[in-house]
Amino acid sequence: MKRWRINLKQVDSEQDFKLKQCQSIAHVVSSNQIEIMDAKVDNSSTLLFKFKKRRSTPLCNLLITGSSFLGLAPTQQNRRRRRRRRRRRRRRRRRRRRSRDTSEIPLDLLIEILCRLPGKYLARFKCVSKQWSSLISSRYFCERLFTTTQQKLQPHLYMCLVDDDEKSALLSMSPTSPDNTCFVVDQDLSIPGMGGYFLSDLHGLICFTVRKKACIYNPSTGQRLTLPMIKPNIIADQGQTSYISRHYMGYDLVNNKHKLLCTIVMYCDRLFNLKSEHWVFVLEAGGSWKKVVPHESYRSHTPFAVGQYCISGSVVHYLAWHDMYTCAIVSFDFRSEELTTIIAPDDVRANMSIPALEMKADLIEYGGKVAIFEHSNLKIEGMVVLWVLEDAEKKEWSKRSLVLQPCQRHLVQDTELILKGTTRDGKVILAPFEMHYGFYILCYDLQNNGLSKVDIKGVPHRWFDKECYFDLRLMDENESLFYMET
Repeated sequence: MKRWRINLKQVDSEQDFKLKQCQSIAHVVSSNQIEIMDAKVDNSSTLLFKFKKRRSTPLCNLLITGSSFLGLAPTQQNRRRRRRRRRRRRRRRRRRRRSRDTSEIPLDLLIEILCRLPGKYLARFKCVSKQWSSLISSRYFCERLFTTTQQKLQPHLYMCLVDDDEKSALLSMSPTSPDNTCFVVDQDLSIPGMGGYFLSDLHGLICFTVRKKACIYNPSTGQRLTLPMIKPNIIADQGQTSYISRHYMGYDLVNNKHKLLCTIVMYCDRLFNLKSEHWVFVLEAGGSWKKVVPHESYRSHTPFAVGQYCISGSVVHYLAWHDMYTCAIVSFDFRSEELTTIIAPDDVRANMSIPALEMKADLIEYGGKVAIFEHSNLKIEGMVVLWVLEDAEKKEWSKRSLVLQPCQRHLVQDTELILKGTTRDGKVILAPFEMHYGFYILCYDLQNNGLSKVDIKGVPHRWFDKECYFDLRLMDENESLFYMET
């Protein structure tokens, strides 16, 4: 049996480095051709390797002999090359592992899992891969998400605050109890430059203004789209200084598209020389503002200052004034993009010298129908009058008077209230006209004339004891159908 001796002298640290490489090469060779029997280090700093030969081949002899020529130290450039190769190999292994892990989950099962997760996690999961990002943003997934979570939706309150210095905040609040008697701020969604405090919402989407531009925001996924600015065709006459614009969101059921309606108004004092026009934007790739062509019988109007509205199918309804004495319900069909107007009954503005300044009312949905919730006498008499539009074509109305319970009159006697929408169970949301002394809302139950107080906690202290404007929207968590081909 033949044996070899390989003597490598240690001279400096660089040769030590190369010596370790010789050992590794010898180990690789031994795994194929030979076995390492023993390794000793003598006192003269000489390494002694003993190998046992299994099979003598030219290749084995070449490898063993070639190891003796590795005495020269590697250059710094070679080391950097090896490190780069190792990093590239690790990255390739990670990509293969990630693609292998995602491909192991069937697409149908992946969709079912994602649909059952809270909406706040969907925005994070879009960063997992391009496949997940396109899946979560797709129309099919959004519709599937709405179908899955529709039965277990939880109310979510959004508040927009703007002070006199144009500083704004968009706060998200969630209930802390099953009976929804208290909401606590859980997230600050403020966006730089947000200047409008009139919110519009539909299917979990929020619309507000950013430097006179409409902005569509999805709180569930964090996706945001800022629309281009409208260049109105209204030419201001002498004395016309007031200019307002309101946005209303709707859904075209036939074309399966979200749309945005913008009403632009210009007028003089006391609504003299009133002019208005309307623009529509389709939320899709390459969308642009398009002016609505009204009928010949169209009459200019301005929306109510509060700006509430209700939606039934593809039609949005809102209250408006033709002048200081004529109130009307304006309807816009997002499918046909046509405007219609229904004059409110004369009794709605009875006993008022200037109804546009004295009347406190807005639209709600009552029993699947459009109704005017008139609460001008709620503070003094504790009474609300409900005007229900029974037949829009025949313009038939019904009247219902509601009297608040005496034990709850103290909730409405100390402050002016404005209407802020309705809940899923039909309760009307009323909010104090000034909320900087305390943040809360009132829920009016139209079935039993009951009024309950809901506290709002967690609002930053800088908004207390401060003059500010606000708007509220109560939406359902995970009710997002947000899909835009942007």
